[in-house]
Amino acid sequence: MADRVYPSAKPNPNPPQSAANGGATATNGGGGTQPSFPPTKSQLYNRPMYRPQAPAKRRRTRRGCCRSCCCWLVLILISLIILAALAGGIFYILYRPQRPNFSVSSVQLTTLNVSASNQVTSKLNIAVTARNPNKKIVFVYDPISISVTSDGADFGDGSFPGFVHQKKNTTVMRTTATSSGQSVDPSVAVTLKKSTVNLDIDLETKAGVKLGGLKTKKMKIRVHCAGIRVAVPKGKKTSSPSTPDVSCKVKLRFKIWKWTF
Repeated sequence: MADRVYPSAKPNPNPPQSAANGGATATNGGGGTQPSFPPTKSQLYNRPMYRPQAPAKRRRTRRGCCRSCCCWLVLILISLIILAALAGGIFYILYRPQRPNFSVSSVQLTTLNVSASNQVTSKLNIAVTARNPNKKIVFVYDPISISVTSDGADFGDGSFPGFVHQKKNTTVMRTTATSSGQSVDPSVAVTLKKSTVNLDIDLETKAGVKLGGLKTKKMKIRVHCAGIRVAVPKGKKTSSPSTPDVSCKVKLRFKIWKWTF
């Protein structure tokens, strides 16, 4: 006769793992063994490495700072542009600035010799009228160089002395332009032997502006006068002066580093 085994009255404080998990077996679902607790040393060493990620909040703050800086820069630039436009408008209303006017009032070709080797010797008497139409602006000119050309060939060079051009003033400048032994193309030499020749006159100088006690920095200006016809002297007889009264174009010339505009 087999002996009966009676259970103990006291519950086991540390039940087996299978009993604590509701009677589950050692196998886990798909046939793998369930990890033991506490983990063994092999399980601790086989854990994946922890790689910290860069915080996203810092990137957002840096981007926000860059955006705010760009916005401030744009606002400052717009403010400067508006202030410059306002200052320019106020200056124009107060002073009404206008460019000076230049015109060729008289040209006389006193000497013209064209040699067989196409070398030109010439002499011209030139009068240029300068007008300042401004009521509150004074122009200050450096010495003015003058260059005369005919069909691209050098026909004579000269200069005017510098002067101060007062408000609402008209000044007539006179000078002599000469050329000696200047070589020209055969086609130009044939043109110079006609009864009249076409001339272009260029003036170049530096001019500053004076507003009361304020003086600005001098800038380069160039004056171009085209379409001037003068009579060629015949023999020893001097030709009469021509009065073309040709208006000239005034161009401001700016120099930025190595380039002149």
